[in-house]
Amino acid sequence: GCVFFFKDTAPTEIYTLSLHDALPIWRVVHFNVTAHPTAKWIAQQLTEAFPFDMALTYLIRDGDAKYGTAVKRRITALGMRDVVTTPASPWENAYAERVIGSFRRECLDRIIVVNERHLRRILKEYLTYYHEHRTHLGLNKDAPQARGIEHCEAGNVRSEEHTSELQSRRNLVCRLLLEKKNKHR
Repeated sequence: GCVFFFKDTAPTEIYTLSLHDALPIWRVVHFNVTAHPTAKWIAQQLTEAFPFDMALTYLIRDGDAKYGTAVKRRITALGMRDVVTTPASPWENAYAERVIGSFRRECLDRIIVVNERHLRRILKEYLTYYHEHRTHLGLNKDAPQARGIEHCEAGNVRSEEHTSELQSRRNLVCRLLLEKKNKHR
């Protein structure tokens, strides 16, 4: 799916293009930020997102005028089928709308964005979190980039910390759980 969303900033609105791959695992394959999206810019983003023979079968998008003839030609040149959603029907591109909702609720609604560079950095960090750490119910509470299961019986205590401007995450310490379990025996 392909979707634009905007974030109000102090001087202007900044638009973000987000390209998504739904199968086999939901992930954002490319994003970029601009204050003035044009058909030529969108066509370039498609080329950057899908180099060589890596294009998707379908590209689901809305019927916005931003997708001019340059974008339609690029979609055809990449071998993708252009699927335009019905106006005012966000459920037709539900996966893309869902991730945009996550961007907004978990990240952008809590941050004052000052410029394009700032928004690009925020989204880059959020996407790292989204792909590597954030659990997804549709993936059986795993992240899109699967991670190994840490069993308590493995023994050694280790603590990993992922800190960023957006998210701080600590793994559970298995030894403490085992000690607590052993005390109650």
